[in-house]
Amino acid sequence: MTIKLGVPSKGRLMEKTFDWFAARGLTLRKSGQDREYSGVVEGIDGVELVLLSAGEIPRELAAGRLHLGVTGSDLVREKVAIWEQRLGEVALMGFGGADLIIAVPQFWVDVDTLDDLDAAAAAFRSRHGFRLRIATKYHRLVRDFLRDNGVADYQLVDSQGATEGSVKNETAEAIADITSTGETLRANGLKILSDGLIHASQATLFKSRMAEWSDDDRAVMARLEAMID
Repeated sequence: MTIKLGVPSKGRLMEKTFDWFAARGLTLRKSGQDREYSGVVEGIDGVELVLLSAGEIPRELAAGRLHLGVTGSDLVREKVAIWEQRLGEVALMGFGGADLIIAVPQFWVDVDTLDDLDAAAAAFRSRHGFRLRIATKYHRLVRDFLRDNGVADYQLVDSQGATEGSVKNETAEAIADITSTGETLRANGLKILSDGLIHASQATLFKSRMAEWSDDDRAVMARLEAMID
């Protein structure tokens, strides 16, 4: 068998991933035409490159169709239930950093913490007759985080397009989204709750616990880990 390594198929994530492996003596490159979604790995035998969107890689790892994959740690936690049982972290790669946070309107001067948000949500429901809406693309992560922190009386609404504009567009009262600098949030009149960090994400090399690993595959993996350690 051959170890299948999934890597983002385009953009800066792909370029940074290629650079990361190159710095460790492994050359990753596409094979043939730009539209092809396969590639080669030079510097070690027994590893095949598969190019996919970053969002597809967590599911392919969880299904065992990839042995290894590079994707955002936020995507794994969002898309794979009980992810620790299906995947293992091999290496934090040090790029693609972004924070998944909860943000509210800046004019909510009395709302700075999750406890404040819980109180505001209860008051909102009492006043309006429906739950405070939080727009997000990260339903699993946000729901688990708010439950663990005792926030109730809210509803998650799926974000279509730019989540930061949901409050201005009056489709939500708060948001939960990825941010790197916070500039877009501020431009949309939003502020991050002081304890509203849900997950600090970065590109991570994951290993599938669900894939079939032959003795040869394990030997290749051991050599690979020695190179990237």
